[in-house]
Amino acid sequence: MTHNIQNIVILTGAGISAESGISTFRTKGAVSYWETADESGVPILHRVEDVCTPEALARDAVLVHRFYDERRARLAQVSPNAAHQALARLDARWAGDLLIVTQNVDDLHERAGAKRLLHMHGELKSALCAACGEAAPWSDALPPASACAKCNEPRLRPDIVFFGEMPYQMDRIYDALENADLFVSIGTSGAVYPAAGFVQTARAAGARAIELNLEPSAGSALFDETRLGPATRLVPDLVDALLA
Repeated sequence: MTHNIQNIVILTGAGISAESGISTFRTKGAVSYWETADESGVPILHRVEDVCTPEALARDAVLVHRFYDERRARLAQVSPNAAHQALARLDARWAGDLLIVTQNVDDLHERAGAKRLLHMHGELKSALCAACGEAAPWSDALPPASACAKCNEPRLRPDIVFFGEMPYQMDRIYDALENADLFVSIGTSGAVYPAAGFVQTARAAGARAIELNLEPSAGSALFDETRLGPATRLVPDLVDALLA
């Protein structure tokens, strides 16, 4: 498995954290929702347009901030699973270059011990100043009009890449993809760009591409191999093979 493999890029999506109890997108017809639950476990559906766009923040900051406050609080109730732990083990032991690029905004990779990690869509436990661009760790509720510690402007917002905004550190991601010998996609839909195009970039550079998912993604045909099943089984198996 490791023959001629030195540099690895791993992309993780909602599927890797779903087994820890983190809510994911749900699609009804042509409309996408975030699904959460109230205190009694009753599902609550939030339209993406209402909670994850710059327009939503401008229109109803209270709703947007409350939504991310609830998701931030939920993190304290979940733990990294075997898939997160396996990637942290790979991170600790892999001698070549490794970059774990996650589309997730939770902190489960960090809590499992991963270090070579990039959050392309931002982080729940971070606040971003819309005035000066400074980001700072933030674990508690984030009321609208909270003041930035650097510039004192009352414009802190969740440090989340909303739909229509540019993901973080794209140059670093593409540099890693263009030098990768192996690209692994875990728990992603393959339908959201630019991440959906990473497999093409990696393969054009000569990397082998493997998909690990519950079901084939929208881009499964672009991979050399697709392995179907839960991330908590597939990811430890792959890591064991890489470290053998």
